[in-house]
Amino acid sequence: MVPPLFLLAIATVASDVLAQSYPARPIRLIVPQAPGSASDNIARIVAVELSQQIGQQIVVDNRPGGGFAIGMGLTAQATPDGYTLGYAPIGALAISPNMFRKTPYNVLKDFQPVALIATNQMLLAASPKHPFKTIREVVDFANQNPGKLLNASSASGSPGHVGFELFKLMAGVQITHVPYKGGAAAILDLISGQVHLMMESLNSITPHAKAGRVRGLGVTGKVRSPAVPDIPTIAEAGVPGYEATTWNGIVAPAGLPKAILTTLSREINKTLASPSLKERFAAIGAEPSARTPEQFAELIRTEHAKWGDVVRRAGAKID
Repeated sequence: MVPPLFLLAIATVASDVLAQSYPARPIRLIVPQAPGSASDNIARIVAVELSQQIGQQIVVDNRPGGGFAIGMGLTAQATPDGYTLGYAPIGALAISPNMFRKTPYNVLKDFQPVALIATNQMLLAASPKHPFKTIREVVDFANQNPGKLLNASSASGSPGHVGFELFKLMAGVQITHVPYKGGAAAILDLISGQVHLMMESLNSITPHAKAGRVRGLGVTGKVRSPAVPDIPTIAEAGVPGYEATTWNGIVAPAGLPKAILTTLSREINKTLASPSLKERFAAIGAEPSARTPEQFAELIRTEHAKWGDVVRRAGAKID
């Protein structure tokens, strides 16, 4: 019988050899959203920068649909060898799993968190066709006219959807949710006045706010965003304690060898520190946010619980 310690030693040596040769071929990065989406934009910046860092191509593979379930399912089912990774936004790991009765994977068990990539804020914006200029005016009108205001979102289960549900819960108001199939169509209807309000990622809606096509009322973070420094936080503007920061990260299938995890985490965090990446992120209102795999795992657990509570209290669901 082969001694267990001998087998462990062999496994350790094999893992080290594997890590030393990794990556030896291109890496597939599955993005569970369509090309041109907010997450896809960030993923492609990271793919270019990381490719240069590690000397291997990062191939972005968009697999949208099913409330992130298609792309995330493919990631969970892939061989855990470091050559298939998933680009996971907050919606995929902390929001939509709480809105489905069942998903083809367990967020907390079937993925290995690798690296947090970016944090971002959202902007609560009003249509310029309507008179609202402050959060307080929105809350006062909604209190006097329950359910009459319409808030758009890019989709049921999107950060803008549940972020607005949290806003309604904390402000104690009734505002009617109108889900769209994509942020672009929702923003167009906000501009035209078909809907009154929308909460959307800064990198998608900030150009419209700066051009005066929509009216920015408040950002969703703890502090103001450098991208729109003149716009107050929602907490400042009338809903104390409100916060809804979005984030994106890279995950691998569960079972990823420790040595490869360490290599990936190290190289990704080096990429996040590069001046060129920081410059490209700043242009779209995103902030690089390097963390260890353990810290990213803890963020996923806490955010999954936070947004699960909001979903249950609001009665939100994906149709």
